[in-house]
Amino acid sequence: MARFLQPLLFLVLTMGLVSRRVQAWGSPKIVRPFEDIPKNYVYVQQAIWYAMKEYNKASRDQYSFRVVDILKSQEQLTDSLEYYLEVKIARTMCKKTLGDNENCLFQHDPKMKKNVFCIFIVRSKPWKFELKMLKKQCKDI
Repeated sequence: MARFLQPLLFLVLTMGLVSRRVQAWGSPKIVRPFEDIPKNYVYVQQAIWYAMKEYNKASRDQYSFRVVDILKSQEQLTDSLEYYLEVKIARTMCKKTLGDNENCLFQHDPKMKKNVFCIFIVRSKPWKFELKMLKKQCKDI
């Protein structure tokens, strides 16, 4: 009986590893495609926070930007939760060296005002506390 179980166990383990590798080569399977969801949904807010953190980190501007308006928010279910966000952001009066920009006022000086339209796609695995930027596309408006 033990001779029969060893090859069977080896076969099951091998098939499990092969199937994981094949799935990793392709893109994740879409369980539910993008659907509109409320802007105030907790995971949308978390994705916005992360997207702005990443935007400000990568920006060469000396001032922080923050969201003026969420124009569109959608969620897709794959092996994670993916959020498609269309947002209007603007330059604040806070320099990036200050860190937190959530309470910063927007620029009032017409020479300093800057508005940007951005599309972000953020992957979230809240059960692992993971966030990752999949797409960041922004243009001045």
